[in-house]
Amino acid sequence: MALRRGGLSGVGGPRSRGNGSRFSVVVLVLFSVLTPLIFFFGRGLHVSDQTSGFPKQNLDWRERLALQSIKSLLSKEVIDVITTSTADLGPLSLDSFRKNNVSASWKVSGIETSVDNDSTSQKAADVKQETPGIKGGKVSDDGHSQSHDSPAKVLRRQLREKRREKRAAFLSQQDDEASVKLENAAIEHSKSVDSAVLGKYSIWRKENENENPDSTVRLMRDQIIMAKVYISIAKMKNKGDLMQELQTRVKESHRTLGEATVDADLHHSAPEKLKAMGQVLSKAKGELYDCKSVTGTLRAMLQTADEEVRSLKKQSTFLSQLAAKTIPNAIHCLSMRLTIEYHLLPLENRKFPRSENLENPNLYHYALFSDNVLAASVVVNSTVMNAKDPSKHVFHLVTDKLNFGAMNMWFLLNPPGKATIHVENVDEFKWLNSSYCPVLRQLESAAMKDYYFKSGQPNNLASGSSNLKYRNPKYLSMLNHLRFYLPQLYPKLDKILFLDDDIVVQKDLTGLWSVNLRGKVNGAVETCGDSFHRFDKYLNFSNPKIGKNFDPNACGWAYGMNMFDLKEWKKKDITGIYHKWQNLNEERTLWKLGTLPPGLITFYGLTHPLEKSWHVLGLGYNPSVDKREIENAAVIHYNGNMKPWLEIAMTKYRPYWTKYIKYDHPYLRNCKLSE
Repeated sequence: MALRRGGLSGVGGPRSRGNGSRFSVVVLVLFSVLTPLIFFFGRGLHVSDQTSGFPKQNLDWRERLALQSIKSLLSKEVIDVITTSTADLGPLSLDSFRKNNVSASWKVSGIETSVDNDSTSQKAADVKQETPGIKGGKVSDDGHSQSHDSPAKVLRRQLREKRREKRAAFLSQQDDEASVKLENAAIEHSKSVDSAVLGKYSIWRKENENENPDSTVRLMRDQIIMAKVYISIAKMKNKGDLMQELQTRVKESHRTLGEATVDADLHHSAPEKLKAMGQVLSKAKGELYDCKSVTGTLRAMLQTADEEVRSLKKQSTFLSQLAAKTIPNAIHCLSMRLTIEYHLLPLENRKFPRSENLENPNLYHYALFSDNVLAASVVVNSTVMNAKDPSKHVFHLVTDKLNFGAMNMWFLLNPPGKATIHVENVDEFKWLNSSYCPVLRQLESAAMKDYYFKSGQPNNLASGSSNLKYRNPKYLSMLNHLRFYLPQLYPKLDKILFLDDDIVVQKDLTGLWSVNLRGKVNGAVETCGDSFHRFDKYLNFSNPKIGKNFDPNACGWAYGMNMFDLKEWKKKDITGIYHKWQNLNEERTLWKLGTLPPGLITFYGLTHPLEKSWHVLGLGYNPSVDKREIENAAVIHYNGNMKPWLEIAMTKYRPYWTKYIKYDHPYLRNCKLSE
């Protein structure tokens, strides 16, 4: 028994070790053999899967042998897993391993099993040669499509593409955020840059020598204001010495300032005066400063200054209206001298030539009503000088009794070339009387006389008057209302161009006679803009007679250059319409005095708008009329108070008017008329 147990035990021990060794060897052999087989098998399946239709004999003999051996050992599910795993790696090219100096080998438990690189390279070359449509493990567009890829591979590829797109979007967003930050930083930096400094491109420009050329002037004025404040406070607190010292410094500062507007105009002693005033103000601040007192004094000074400004504005308005209705001495002198010469002239020499043209409807006729000899001469001269054929132009000039002789004498001495001119006296029109003309009847009424001539009316420099412009004597003259009686004045004419005496003609006007007025009576340039010069500016729309018959937003138009169709005038009885509304306005409840409001009413719906270049207005009140518009205009109009023959005229507009006056004329020299 012992021997048996011992024998058995002795035999059993080595047998166990031998069995273990043999098992290890078998596992090692199987692993060494199966691993390449699985590799080649998977690779073969992958290649055969992607290159279905290719004959299997193209594969290496080792791969075919491995395939045949392994298929009998593994189930279909295992084969599918191996195929999927190897397919994800793509077709193996041992040539690529060679290029990267990588040995196609696998190390298993210290045993290295190498693959024959030459045979594998040959196999890869064969596969590449037989499958030209495969490039880098993918089927090209001209080869087989990728529809043979397994769902798992397609899913992984889609996931990879999504990750790449997400990463690209993230990087793009970071770039955009960085760009926005840079732009914001640049904007903030640009705000801190002083643009005024950038403009100083030349050190020789005087305006760049000092950023504030009037800084010293303004500082001295501020010092004077503060000194006046402290003078007022010092007076209340009985600080006589300090008050006297402040008053002395204020007088010195006033003398130093004078009329200076910039520092360059100041006296050389200005810095010393500035310093001395600063010292006194510092002393006054230490003794007198009280916030409440200073604030109250400044408020009182501000109110006083506002009252002075309002008073000065009223005085300025009064003076401008007074200047507008005043005839300069030189023009009055000219009129008187010409009148004397006319009455010394023999009767046979008082007639104008070419009187046969006065009723010829085929010529170009102008109506001009004026009591200003110099102004009328500019209108006629400028029209004739710019006319293409002056011989076809006829001027019908009407003036009053006072200036009739002067007007005749001037044009007898200075005939308008080949043009025809005729001068008439408005007081000789016997048909124009108070029984026929409502405005004449109204001017003769007691109420109108009181309005113009009553001594109690505010008509002095101190009071001023908001309605002073409506008290202008021109509204008393029938010359101003004669424009409503053109068919009665010139019954043989079909068309006539009305001109004011404060205009200048710069181009030939004959084109106006060919403008189609489309059945309208009046051809005029409209003057309304977005909110001004519309009917509600001139008429009283609170009166039902106005409110029911007219549109408050209707566009106004300008008197001064108007083409009137006298045939249509007679058909529509324009003069009768004017008389009707003038009678309704006897109490001046529909409009104030003047001719534009009744003109707007009379020609309501009967006015044809002309091109604006025919007539440019505003040279008598608007300092910002575009120079190009002025130079391109056929007629420029000095409407407003600043007439070109007055001293208050705007200097930049006067040359357009004075160019048509010969200041070397003996009569002008004797009356001291100059530019």
